[in-house]
Amino acid sequence: MKGWRTIVGALAFVTVVASARPAGAAVLDDAGWGMLTVLTNVVYMPVKLVYATLGGLTGACALGLTGGDMQTAESVWVTSMGGTYVVTPGMLRGEEVLAFTGTPGAPDTAAADNRGVGGVEEQQLGGNHGAGGGVEEQQLGGS
Repeated sequence: MKGWRTIVGALAFVTVVASARPAGAAVLDDAGWGMLTVLTNVVYMPVKLVYATLGGLTGACALGLTGGDMQTAESVWVTSMGGTYVVTPGMLRGEEVLAFTGTPGAPDTAAADNRGVGGVEEQQLGGNHGAGGGVEEQQLGGS
């Protein structure tokens, strides 16, 4: 009878040890994605900031040269200043959207996905976006 107990115990032990994933594997995987994200942002963020700054200046010139046509300026601003400014590990893995430029007239999917993060929400520029001149009242907390 003792022989069976030893065999069953050994089989149970081998099964548990063989099926267990080392705890350090997840940490190393996360560290790898984190390091790749940092290296990507070292290049991506300065390029995006220069592009957005030049787009902001170009939009201001367009506003002045068109005699104050806000739609033209907004089109330039949304395209150049919209999009993603910081790359995340989820974006590198293909789980989240990475958009270098914004799309005029379309809702910003990156802002919609991240709404509520830090309490920041993207707002439309000027124009007729409601009776309040672009500012609309929102109710918070279900009241």
